[in-house]
Amino acid sequence: MKPFPRAEISRKALKHNLARLHELAPSSKVMAVVKANGYGHGLLNVAQCLDNADGFGLARLEEALALRAGGVKAKLLLLEGFFRVGDLETLVEHDIETVVHHVSQLEMLESVTLSRPVTVWLKVDTGMHRLGFAPEQFHATYQRLLSNENVAKPIHLMTHFASADEPSNSSTLAQQKVFDTLTKNLPGDRTLANSAGALFWQSSQADWIRPGIALYGVSPVLGDLGAKHGLLPAMELVSQLISIRDHKAGDSVGYGSFWTAKTDTQLGVVAIGYGDGYPRNAPLGTPVLINGRIVPIVGRVSMDMLTVDLGVDATDNVGDLAVLWGKKLPVEEVAEHIGTIAYELVTKLTPRVAVCLD
Repeated sequence: MKPFPRAEISRKALKHNLARLHELAPSSKVMAVVKANGYGHGLLNVAQCLDNADGFGLARLEEALALRAGGVKAKLLLLEGFFRVGDLETLVEHDIETVVHHVSQLEMLESVTLSRPVTVWLKVDTGMHRLGFAPEQFHATYQRLLSNENVAKPIHLMTHFASADEPSNSSTLAQQKVFDTLTKNLPGDRTLANSAGALFWQSSQADWIRPGIALYGVSPVLGDLGAKHGLLPAMELVSQLISIRDHKAGDSVGYGSFWTAKTDTQLGVVAIGYGDGYPRNAPLGTPVLINGRIVPIVGRVSMDMLTVDLGVDATDNVGDLAVLWGKKLPVEEVAEHIGTIAYELVTKLTPRVAVCLD
């Protein structure tokens, strides 16, 4: 018997989305970003499913080592780079590539003797102002890496867009111009485009694209849907009704008596809450799909449960499925109701939610 709550992950959708991104960027290789437990879809499961990706992007060394332990032999890139000098020999041992974005990493690379050089992606800060070397630091930094025997040649080059998820914002083109000017005529691969870049800024696709959220069928743009771009949602978050009860007008429900019924109705209790990663701040009216219809959340989301208004004439039964998001209730729409982004919803699920591959 399948557990509740559970995140049902579609292999078919994941493979379709990767193929769709190849179609959208036919001249680029795809660095499939699987950080944050594969955006909540299961790190190793996603990587094994996407075995024809050209490489995988991770945030932390531990994620990369988990993929190597799971038998993944593809190119792996640490998008945040390494944090300790002792990590460098581990990168070499397991053939893991690294971003270099800070002078401390340069100093660590210069302080050791490695058994063989490590592959480096030099990150330029073209406008995100989070990680990366400023444009005026670029050439000196590049020369330091070039003269370092611990660094494999050629050096690869990258940047990150701040506003690519705003298709009308010209700052993305400005960032691209800075990057192209700095790196003109240099050898090595280039990567600029995240999901939004791949979908909306074709000129930024370069040698590699680095899609994250789009791989999972979700649009990176507020008010947009992945389905509009030919993507399929890879996750369906489901639980079940564990209680149905008559509820009288004037009666409240939940902690703090947060909601009071205006008319007689039936309330259903769904076995999922903030202990599973469903947001406690989901407001009244946040949609849940039960037996093919949308019903609203009423009352406060609690640790293990949430309550929905089924309606006075409801014929639902205890044990019926409740879909929190999925094919017929896009996670983008749920996120908009809650006032967050779909990224947060799919990545914050806790280990209490079983991840089941279909």
